[in-house]
Amino acid sequence: MATALSGAADEFARDEDPELIKGAMPFSLKLMETVLREDPKNSEILASLCKGFSQYAYGFVLQDAEEIEDKDRAAAQAGKARAVKLFLRGRNYGLRYLEQKRPTFAADLKADPKKAVQSLTKADVPVVFWTAVGWAGAISVSKDMFMLPQLPQIEALINRALELDETYDSGAIHGFLMSYEMSRPFAQTDKAASLAKSHYERALALDGGKLAGLHVAYAESAMVMLKNRAEFERLLNLALKIDPNAAPEHRVINLIFQRRARFLLSKVNRLFPAAAR
Repeated sequence: MATALSGAADEFARDEDPELIKGAMPFSLKLMETVLREDPKNSEILASLCKGFSQYAYGFVLQDAEEIEDKDRAAAQAGKARAVKLFLRGRNYGLRYLEQKRPTFAADLKADPKKAVQSLTKADVPVVFWTAVGWAGAISVSKDMFMLPQLPQIEALINRALELDETYDSGAIHGFLMSYEMSRPFAQTDKAASLAKSHYERALALDGGKLAGLHVAYAESAMVMLKNRAEFERLLNLALKIDPNAAPEHRVINLIFQRRARFLLSKVNRLFPAAAR
């Protein structure tokens, strides 16, 4: 059962109905947690929970919250708070996975991030990546200043993942770093934009132009900060032109990001007020 459940994400990713997956994921995640309670050291389940909670938090909970913010601010804030909890839940499962072979990993990571991650191997990359995603997602959405001292731990994890396997999941690590560079505290805009562009171009080379999310994330993270409305719209329209059926293994995530692209285009005058005038 554990093996079957841990493989469910691949089947979810191929689906053509994001709303169906939105309804199915909570049951799948809770079922995996039930199995984990009986088998608390099951690495397959821990890895799937790490990835699954972060995907669900971003793909459904956070996006729903942001889309209703103009109409119901209280509900949107509640949704964002829920997304933060789900991101952290995924991160915690990732740390549990990494402590299977390294019992003091979480403490070591806090004490000396760069040294702690040297024990990680290529086999750990998927969990390392999703642990960093969940952790960064929680900080980004919560805007909790007290969590900022944890950023070196996230950076150590994602940089080690990049070092071990930059090709993971069609360049997903470069995609993460592309957005991260633009949101890094106290970053110089020009330098951050240059680094983000480099990660975008490398991720694009690795994914073969199959992933809408890369264009959406680059538009949202870089073009808004650079006040480049024309490029923002071009990237989002490029994402919308991608055929979700061309890469069945990424079908549902492409559909989710195309929904995101349409939402961002609907807000373009608000995101670029000077250009609107």
